[in-house]
This record gives sequence, C-alpha cells and structure tokens, in this order.
Amino acid sequence: MEGITLTADVALVLFELLSRYSDSDQLNIIDQAEQRALWNLCCFFEKKSVAPFNMEYGQALSKARARLRDEE
Repeated sequence: MEGITLTADVALVLFELLSRYSDSDQLNIIDQAEQRALWNLCCFFEKKSVAPFNMEYGQALSKARARLRDEE
C-alpha cells in the first residue's frame, strides 16, 4: 500500500485524538472534526485495500493483529 498524505489540519486533529487515547486508554470523540478525520482515513483504506472484500478477511485480520501485537 502506498503512503498516506494528510493535510496539516487532519494530522493535527488525529494526533490530538491518538494522544488522548494513549494517555487514557479511552477513545472518545470530543469534536466532530475528529469523527470526520477518522471517516476520511477509513475511506482511504477502503479505496486502497482489497482485504475487506476478500473471502478470507477474518483470517487475514487475525494474522495482521497477531503480527502487530507486542511480544509477551
């Protein structure tokens, strides 16, 4: 998958959202701009990835999660 290009506004809004999550372990949308930024990101992934439309999506997702988890 190619790189993601974000506007400065989207990057700042997503950074704040993710920083709050990192600090609190709670993902709360406190402004509609955060929701819009997440929707835009989701749309990007829908356009660029064929995995969600693949018959083995569940299996691919499980494997991807396993690869990304911290080692115990």
